[in-house]
Amino acid sequence: MKAAVWMAAVSLAAWAAVALFVDHGTAADVLLGLLAPVAVAIVSWVVVERAHARAPERLTALMIKAFAAKMVVFGAYVAVMIGLLARRPGPFVAGFTVSFVGLYAWEAALMQRMMSRARRAP
Repeated sequence: MKAAVWMAAVSLAAWAAVALFVDHGTAADVLLGLLAPVAVAIVSWVVVERAHARAPERLTALMIKAFAAKMVVFGAYVAVMIGLLARRPGPFVAGFTVSFVGLYAWEAALMQRMMSRARRAP
């Protein structure tokens, strides 16, 4: 859970730093771009932590199902934001992409650390 709080805090701080240098409309588009990756990464990490604690051998199957669900969620989110709500694609996609890549790299590092701890445990 601690990692999830850090993910949210760092994402918000990064957005605040960007917002200092751009107009309000661009800042809003960037924020909307990063909201879905942040929310999904937080939920995903909490689920992975809990699943690993209960049944680590089932983690791969869970992650495959989660990947499919994420594809649907992200596809729908981008379609709604750009298609229906007419957000400007440039700032929206920039916020989405940077947060998506950064958060999933972070989540991969957390998962690697979690797995290495599990291998060392008796």
